[in-house]
Amino acid sequence: MNDNYITLTIGKKKNIALIAHDNKKADLIEWCEQNKDILTQHFLCGTGTTARMITDKTGLPVKGYNSGPLGGDQQIGAKIVEGRIDFVVFFSDPLTAQPHDPDVKALLRIAQVYDIPIANNRASADFMIHSEFMNEEYEHEVINFKKNIKERSETL
Repeated sequence: MNDNYITLTIGKKKNIALIAHDNKKADLIEWCEQNKDILTQHFLCGTGTTARMITDKTGLPVKGYNSGPLGGDQQIGAKIVEGRIDFVVFFSDPLTAQPHDPDVKALLRIAQVYDIPIANNRASADFMIHSEFMNEEYEHEVINFKKNIKERSETL
């Protein structure tokens, strides 16, 4: 490996963001209830309304940020950049236009940049949460941003 990348470790206890568009909230709540035994072993957070509804309906403790249209997607993205979110479960609604679609795209983009696993429906969430990596540490490589910034600043 060269110094263009650094290795980060996702710990055994994952920091999982739970997000759902309005038409998918019931699906995510049901999924959380079905996977409650696994989810209780990890730190959960989410955008405002979704986090509140999951806690109210399942009893799972979910730290809530703002709702998506009020900046919650961007708060989750910032936590990814800070290394405080390891895993995103985002039940998105592909059939309904979202007023905050640019924020959603930004969140998905930053998760890709930081090589964070993203599940966007029940099937992908099931595959990920039942993966052998779910209860293990996982090392992954991301761009060495400090080196990248240094090189960019020297060439501009």
